[in-house]
Amino acid sequence: MITLRRSNQRGAANHGWLDSRFSFSFAEYYDPRFMGFRSLRVINEDRVAPEGGFPTHPHRDMEIITYVLEGALEHKDSLGTGSIIRPGDGQRMSAGTGIRHSEFNPSKTDPVHLLQIWIMPDKNGHEPSYEQKTFPEEQKRGKLRLIASPDGSDNSVTIHQDARLYVTLLGPDQEVRHPLAKNRHAWVQVAKGAVELNGQKLSQGDAAAISNEPSVNLKGAEDAEVLLFDLA
Repeated sequence: MITLRRSNQRGAANHGWLDSRFSFSFAEYYDPRFMGFRSLRVINEDRVAPEGGFPTHPHRDMEIITYVLEGALEHKDSLGTGSIIRPGDGQRMSAGTGIRHSEFNPSKTDPVHLLQIWIMPDKNGHEPSYEQKTFPEEQKRGKLRLIASPDGSDNSVTIHQDARLYVTLLGPDQEVRHPLAKNRHAWVQVAKGAVELNGQKLSQGDAAAISNEPSVNLKGAEDAEVLLFDLA
């Protein structure tokens, strides 16, 4: 079964410095039909204006992944981490018992376009931690590159949940296939471009929840960047 979540069906908020689209209920946007999918709780598509950003704020008991599509995002947290997240990076922050952080667009001229992803942890009370790795384009071009997993396999960042996040870059007519094991589910998020998902057209911002399907088959309709979550 494939349930489509079209881009124009998402929640939205525009604060001037921040323009957001919400795949699931978040902040003032509430839809009881879209409270998350399996352990996936938040996918926000954010565009942050030059020199805009999120001031220091707290999180706890959540696995937070920041995936930058264009521009750069500066991260600082109460663990002492200071980093710049750029396209191609996989960044994970485990909030655990509590962490405070800020995110800021350091550019004076260019906006930053990103996906903010929250995954519920396998249990509460993990020790807060941070991890960031770079995944070159050639590792994602025409193939599914694992960037986050519960065991850090294939040099991915480690999350405290039975969930795996893959990213692929597809050109027109390029195809990738991901088999779904029994009792596994998938969420597909089109970050850029357009693809066919098991024969159904998805464009930028569109998504799909997938259950009881033997595989996820993606075919590029144009140059595309796609995130695929394999979920318990």
